[in-house]
Amino acid sequence: MQDQLFRKIENLYHEMVEIRRFMHQHPELSFQEVNTANYIQSFYEKLGVEVRGNVGGNGVVAKIYGSKPGKTVALRADFDALPIQDEKDVPYKSLVPGVMHACGHDGHTATLLVLVKVLYEARENLNGTYVMIHQHAEEYAPGGAISMIEDGCLDGVDVIFGTHLWATESTGTIQYRIGPIMAAADRFEVAIQGKGGHGAQPHKTKDAIVAGAQLVTNLQQIVSRRVNPVDSAVVTVGSFVAENAFNVIADKAKLIGTVRTFNETTRDFIASEIEKVVQGTCLATDCSYEYLYEKGYPAVVNHAAETEFLIDCASKVPEVKKVEESEPQMGGEDFAYYLQHVKGTFFFTGAKPEMSGSYPHHHPKFDFNEKAMVIAAKTLCAAAIHYQSQEHPSYEKRETLA
Repeated sequence: MQDQLFRKIENLYHEMVEIRRFMHQHPELSFQEVNTANYIQSFYEKLGVEVRGNVGGNGVVAKIYGSKPGKTVALRADFDALPIQDEKDVPYKSLVPGVMHACGHDGHTATLLVLVKVLYEARENLNGTYVMIHQHAEEYAPGGAISMIEDGCLDGVDVIFGTHLWATESTGTIQYRIGPIMAAADRFEVAIQGKGGHGAQPHKTKDAIVAGAQLVTNLQQIVSRRVNPVDSAVVTVGSFVAENAFNVIADKAKLIGTVRTFNETTRDFIASEIEKVVQGTCLATDCSYEYLYEKGYPAVVNHAAETEFLIDCASKVPEVKKVEESEPQMGGEDFAYYLQHVKGTFFFTGAKPEMSGSYPHHHPKFDFNEKAMVIAAKTLCAAAIHYQSQEHPSYEKRETLA
């Protein structure tokens, strides 16, 4: 049956591309994806698939019931875009000023919609239940996963699989990792209050820019000198604003940054250490401060047995040329929340464009190889249908040993 499903996916490649390009032209930001959600829901309604909209906000959940008993497998795709101006010179360039799909979520959605179409047509020969989770707001914490889970998207689910089209890796590559694969992603803000004055009279001021500059430097010591070198972590100041005339010493400065970790203990430690550094720096420069630390997504931690099962499935997809272990990625993903509730795994599907000069995720000229959507669909398809099967001795054996 797998070969038949694979052929149907191949035959629907052009529809997959059409869906992806339509979505690419009509992107919507996190928590604003009303039209996108309606498009997805309408797609299912036209097929006759059971679907529920407004799940935890703009989320959409569809279900397919096989004719035979089995387990409940969930597949997830996100569909929000980013506040970036599309600078690509392509026919499907974003039509929304300042908004584009710069991370592949349009491809994730097209992949899942076409896969559902194939599975629904074959439902008489399928075991179990298939839950399609179309998630809004992955790009902006607190994200859409939490609210969708609270609204029941994982009710009765035994396992969940998800993939990210990974435009930095060659098409035909599947990357996996047991345990942490993506980092916890947090945000912090520091508002420094000094005393402004004339640029020619610094002795009468408390320079917020100097304090902020020292703070940026001092923060680098947290990872390099206070965190165990074998425990990966990142502290980055991404924004430093202290706007003034050229001859005025700033009374205020605001710094915004991110912290990336894999270990919860390290995560809490860094949050505490940042405030200590802020406190010490401001004390030394005679400034006051306000400090805010917001926890974002936790680390994405894949389950061992389900990841090894995914490896088996991916290796049987004809277009997959290489199945390899991924390095831990410092980017964040709220797929993490699903894995805190049910077993599953999140993997990367190589989607590097064939032309030279490709661009990374979140770049104004980002794009990916659309042929990778077929590989992603087949890999998810294989995982979904074979999870139902008792003909997977390798998986059953690992499950017993886990």
